[in-house]
Amino acid sequence: MVALGSVLAGLIFTPLAGRLSFCLGIVAQPGGRRRHTGSIPKLGGLAVFAAWLVGIGLTYWLLPPANPADALRLRGVVFGSLVVVVGGLLDDRYDLPPVAQLLIQLAGALIAILHIIFIEVFTNPLPGNTLWESIPLFQVEGTLVWIWRPLALFFTVFWIMGMINAINFLDGLDGLAAGVCLIASAFFAYHSYNLAQETVPLFPLALAGALLGFLPFNFSPARIFLGSAGAYFLGYQMATLSILSPAKLSTALLVMAVPIIDVAWQIVSRIRHGKHPMRGDRGHLHFRLSDRGLPTSRIVLGYYAVAILFGLIAVLVASPLMKVALLIGLSAGVVALLMRLSRNEES
Repeated sequence: MVALGSVLAGLIFTPLAGRLSFCLGIVAQPGGRRRHTGSIPKLGGLAVFAAWLVGIGLTYWLLPPANPADALRLRGVVFGSLVVVVGGLLDDRYDLPPVAQLLIQLAGALIAILHIIFIEVFTNPLPGNTLWESIPLFQVEGTLVWIWRPLALFFTVFWIMGMINAINFLDGLDGLAAGVCLIASAFFAYHSYNLAQETVPLFPLALAGALLGFLPFNFSPARIFLGSAGAYFLGYQMATLSILSPAKLSTALLVMAVPIIDVAWQIVSRIRHGKHPMRGDRGHLHFRLSDRGLPTSRIVLGYYAVAILFGLIAVLVASPLMKVALLIGLSAGVVALLMRLSRNEES
C-alpha cells in the first residue's frame, strides 16, 4: 500500500508540478551546464516530495513506529526534508548564492543531529586488528567501532552536506539522479527489512515509489526537472536513511560511489584552477561522457547498472573487508577514467 500509494501520487503530482512551474515562471532555460532545448519546468522535486509524504502518511497510518528512538529519528527525517525542500524551492526561484545554499544544507544536518540521526558506530572492516584501539577517538566493542561523539557529529554534518551536493551535481542528465536514488532507496528498504526493522523500511520504500512515479516524466527526453528542491531532498534522504540502521552506510557508499568520487574530484579540480568549488560546470563524469557524443540514455543506464551491481554486492557480500576492497577498486577506476578524460581534453 505504501509503495503503490507513493507511485500513484508521483504519477498524479508530477504533471501538476509542471503546470505550477510554468504558472510561477520557475523554468530552466537552455544554457550553462544544461544543453536541453526549450523551457523545462523545474519543480519536479516538489512532486517527488509530495508523493513521498503520501507514502509517509500511509506508513504512520498502517505501521507507526513503536520504538521511541525510531519515532524521533523518523520525525527528524520528515522535518529536515521539509527544511531542505523549502530552501531548494527558494534557490529554484531566486538562484541563491553558494553560502546561502550551504546554510540551508547545514540547517538540515543540524535537524538530523537534534533527532539523534548521526554516525556514531561502524563495523570494523579489519577484525582482530588493533588499529582502532590505538586511536583515542575510537572505542572497539567486538566487531563494532564507536566514534568519539564530537567527531561523530562532525562526520554526520560532513556526510549530509556532502551527499546533498553529490546529488545536486549528479542531477545533470535526464533521469540520472532520480534513477540512481530510486535504486539506492530500494536497496535501503530491502536491507532494513532484512535487519527486522519495522517502520524504517517503509520510508525508503515510499521514496522509491515516489521516484518511480516521477521517472517517466524525467527520463530522457525530460519533460520536467528535479530542480534544487528535488536534488536537496534526495541528497538529504540518501544521507539520513543510510544512517537509520546498522551497515547501511556501506550500502550508500557502494551504490553512490561514482557520484561521490566524481564530486570530490571536481571540487579538488576547481580549487586547483582557482574556481569556486560549489559552482557547477560540465566537468563532471556524466557531462564529459555526453560531450564525447555518448547518448544520454546510454550514460544514464550505465550509471543504473553500476548502482545495481554494487547495491547487490552491498547486500549479498557479508565481509566488510571485501566491501572496502571493492569500494577502493571502484574508486580507482573512476579516478583513472576522469584522469584519462581530462588529459584528452587538455591535449
